[in-house]
Amino acid sequence: MTTPPNHALVFGASGIIGWAFVNEILQDYPAPNTFSRVTAFTNRPLSPKISQWPPSDKLHLISNLDLIHTDPTSLSTFLQSHLPDLETVTTVYFCAYIFSPDPAKETALNIHMLRTTVEVVESLCPNFRMLVLPTGVKAYGVHLLTSFPFATHLPLRETHPPLPEPHATQLFYTHQHALLQELSASKKWSYIDLRPDIVVGFVPNNNQHSLAQWLALYLSLYRYIHGRGAVVPFPGTERSWAARAQDSSQDVIARLGVFLSLQPRNEVGGQSFNVADTKVPGTWTGKWAVLCEYFGLVGVGPEEGEGLDPAEFLLQHQAERGEMAREYGLKGGHGTAEDGVSLSHVPSFLMKGFDFDRPLDLGKMHRVWGDGAEERDARGTWWAVFDRYKAAGIIPDFER
Repeated sequence: MTTPPNHALVFGASGIIGWAFVNEILQDYPAPNTFSRVTAFTNRPLSPKISQWPPSDKLHLISNLDLIHTDPTSLSTFLQSHLPDLETVTTVYFCAYIFSPDPAKETALNIHMLRTTVEVVESLCPNFRMLVLPTGVKAYGVHLLTSFPFATHLPLRETHPPLPEPHATQLFYTHQHALLQELSASKKWSYIDLRPDIVVGFVPNNNQHSLAQWLALYLSLYRYIHGRGAVVPFPGTERSWAARAQDSSQDVIARLGVFLSLQPRNEVGGQSFNVADTKVPGTWTGKWAVLCEYFGLVGVGPEEGEGLDPAEFLLQHQAERGEMAREYGLKGGHGTAEDGVSLSHVPSFLMKGFDFDRPLDLGKMHRVWGDGAEERDARGTWWAVFDRYKAAGIIPDFER
């Protein structure tokens, strides 16, 4: 008997990881007939043309779904009115996320969205079997910086103990896992947790946490102002320049998530998986020049002190940025103070604050993924993302 093709629901589909889940399925990963449909939900308006996804009859794009202000009844009505084939849904990739500087509020908002979604999908989709939840290395406390609890217990493994209190309670991941354990208990569906480090990826709309977006904007403007061959010091510190870690390509994250979601529930369900591009950790020392090379620039180590802040540079050169946008016909609304989305502290936090080793153990990922596991170097990961930003008209094509 042939197993019917899968139907994926991607919530938060315009986000950095959600976009990649849709993209990989539309690119026929892992095989052309694995998925018959992918329904992509976004909060902000998004057209297929702007999305940069490949054209496909598999895609059903639904915008203006506000999970924050949706209760189970209204979400159930919404899904039934927009999806006539709910009985075919097999898989949920839940990438919706709301940031709040208040840990309690952030937990409440994200738990509300997750609980509402799971309860409604469970009630409407009889063939629902797996939910994939991308979280991250905050599970190991890397966001605590100087209070990082596992600095002497490296590399970071999925078997590490939970964060000590009060940090565990203050992290919304803790409550997401507890909720999914509760909701999936004795059910025919389960869930998978993905733990990437810094996610390198493209988004068609603005993204508040995307380091790749910040650096694409920064290095483009730096090239425009200073010209080809200009020297660009690393915008961090000597310590962060040499800190060992691994990037996590949005493509690798999505591919692993899709692969795991298709495995038997009793083999992967309820488990966490580290995910990154390379088994061997690297440093900014080995990749900064590679990133700068894409823009025709020469990347060098940090200057004495902390170095230039990319967000501050963009703010200080708004006039030149406007000139560049007009000259190259660029789309606006990315990485600006007035967009209401960008978090200007992100580049500094990730490139200065992360000044300690935090390597991930990828043994479990590679064991389970087997022959499908792949590795990508800095050029392969970052240049692919910069190509996407260029194709979307967000950064210039200086060779045009």
